[in-house]
Amino acid sequence: MKSLLILTGHSKGLGRAILDTYLQKEEFEIIAISRTKLGLNKPNLTEISMDFGELEVLETELSNLFPSDEFEEIILINNAGWIGEIKPVGSLQVKHMRNSVNINLLAPMYLTNAFVAAYKHSTAKKIICNISSGAASKPMESWGQYCSTKAAIAMFTKVAAKENADSQFRFFSIAPGIVDTQMQDEIRQADGLDFPEIERFKSYKENGDLSSPESVASKISYLLEHENEFQEVIQDVRNFDLP
Repeated sequence: MKSLLILTGHSKGLGRAILDTYLQKEEFEIIAISRTKLGLNKPNLTEISMDFGELEVLETELSNLFPSDEFEEIILINNAGWIGEIKPVGSLQVKHMRNSVNINLLAPMYLTNAFVAAYKHSTAKKIICNISSGAASKPMESWGQYCSTKAAIAMFTKVAAKENADSQFRFFSIAPGIVDTQMQDEIRQADGLDFPEIERFKSYKENGDLSSPESVASKISYLLEHENEFQEVIQDVRNFDLP
């Protein structure tokens, strides 16, 4: 029997690495949602272009994103995210604040809610994985939007897990660590006057301290394949190594 992966933010960075990892698993059908399509010619891949900064399309299409076929396993990975404006509170633009909340919080909340509604009667193994951040529990100057939205989605995930403790759903909020992606490049390009920690983030790149997206994707895949080894909702890939 086939398995299903629904993945957001698949066009670059960690999302692309997760996509490539699951494309190698022939049993998986994949629905990948990003603002930009990759145009890959893969028989088990369906790409959907959608901008989570504007949620009206997602609201309209929610019911069409979750196939009603029989699957052995169904996974939702809410990976799409945006660092937002790297500026202190008092200097943030309302439009960018709204986009951050839409992308980092409301879109994964919508998708998680719709996933549970769609598959609550399915006998498949069902896993929701919301990609979080260490910033969810550590305040960082000039990351007010990012820290707040990541903290909120982590709590939403914990609430959903508590509500479904006796069901076949598993919920994870996974911090991927510091990954060598475009987001890290955006952080290094920030104005040092706005972001006091900029030199530390530049040093991560210079010293080779950034994890590769591929290595992090492998760890996430392992965790989801061996979910019974990971009982807590909040997980950090830096806390375990692959066997």
